[in-house]
Amino acid sequence: MADVPSMEALEALLRRLPGIGPRSAQRICYDLLVRKRSLLPQLAAAFERAHATVRFCERCNNLSEAPLCGVCRGAHRDHSQLCIVESPADLRAIEDTGVFSGDFFVLMGHLSPLDGIGPEALHLDRLSARLAEAGLQEVIFATNPTLEGEATAQFLADLVPAGITISRIAHGVPVGGELEYVDRGTLGRALHGRRLLDE
Repeated sequence: MADVPSMEALEALLRRLPGIGPRSAQRICYDLLVRKRSLLPQLAAAFERAHATVRFCERCNNLSEAPLCGVCRGAHRDHSQLCIVESPADLRAIEDTGVFSGDFFVLMGHLSPLDGIGPEALHLDRLSARLAEAGLQEVIFATNPTLEGEATAQFLADLVPAGITISRIAHGVPVGGELEYVDRGTLGRALHGRRLLDE
């Protein structure tokens, strides 16, 4: 591929995206240049438009084209609850359940000292402003059940003002799962977080 530097550049950029390795990048590149060539200018225009218009929501830090995202503009949100998530994808997953009607805050990551990601990357100024709002009664940490997610929740819990309930989403056996195939850590959490049958 030495004679097609633009193709190498495209592959190198694709490899920088999460979940795309060298072979996947090569396949995507070939597919775009051979079978779906008409998509290239459309993709370029869509990326340009997104780069120019997408910003952070002023209230929850979600991605939005307006000062407030669609979730924050919702008329029937319960402002007494604030759910803290790592990414816009996590917000969407919770929102899609239809179970939670409170507010959100999107950290846009988690603490990861090994990757050089410290507290300054988590938009703590915006989060602190949200935590100081009147009427807030509960902060729900819905960070991922990883070492980084747990550490992030523990660190941020210290920022929650006194008198506000702090909770963590439950972790445990997935619906439809079989106990013999569940890892010990997940099963242990499920036992620790068990609830009464009449709840």
